[in-house]
Amino acid sequence: MTPLVLPGVYAPQDDTDLLVQSLRQEPLPPQAHVLDIGTGTGAVALAAARLGAKVTAVDISWRAVLNAKVNAAFARLPLHVIRGNLLDPVSGRSFDLVLSNPPYVPSPDAGRPRRGAARSWDAGYDGRLLLDRICREAPALLRPGGVLLLVQSALSGAEETLRLLRAAGLHADIVEHRYIAVGPILRSRSSWLRSRGLLAGDDSKEELVIIRAERLP
Repeated sequence: MTPLVLPGVYAPQDDTDLLVQSLRQEPLPPQAHVLDIGTGTGAVALAAARLGAKVTAVDISWRAVLNAKVNAAFARLPLHVIRGNLLDPVSGRSFDLVLSNPPYVPSPDAGRPRRGAARSWDAGYDGRLLLDRICREAPALLRPGGVLLLVQSALSGAEETLRLLRAAGLHADIVEHRYIAVGPILRSRSSWLRSRGLLAGDDSKEELVIIRAERLP
């Protein structure tokens, strides 16, 4: 089912598809409790709900929260959607699976946009403003045997994500990757990205990776 995309909400793209594919390969216990961080249209959260999971979805954007609720209603699937800043609304809870497709695009602006469409992709100078926070806070939400599935660009430091998650005691690896055509945002920043050594040689492709991190039982 193609989700409705309201203006200003991140439309599902290759990274969404890659995360959903990895989700479908993940064995889930019956009635698994799943968290989707930065749900946008709710596409990933609804994919989890179709697998029989009890899903909580969080987004900081009121528009995205509405979008996810509307898509859940259209799909006739239960989805608990909360507005909030990353993991703040679910502090103290625990989940079998945590999913996230966060903003991860490096930006010449060190801060994160406060509003507008760029809030869906810009993530500071190194693309890690949200990734680092997820790596710090998500491990505490995982039940024993629980899994974090995270999609990001290799431009924003996949090895650093692995390092942080392993330092938190999780077993973390890159389990999937996909090369996609560089989109208009990265193309507009290609000179800046090359000056930082993030793009070199053939800069027509971007590598997306899925990182899987498990809290051992």
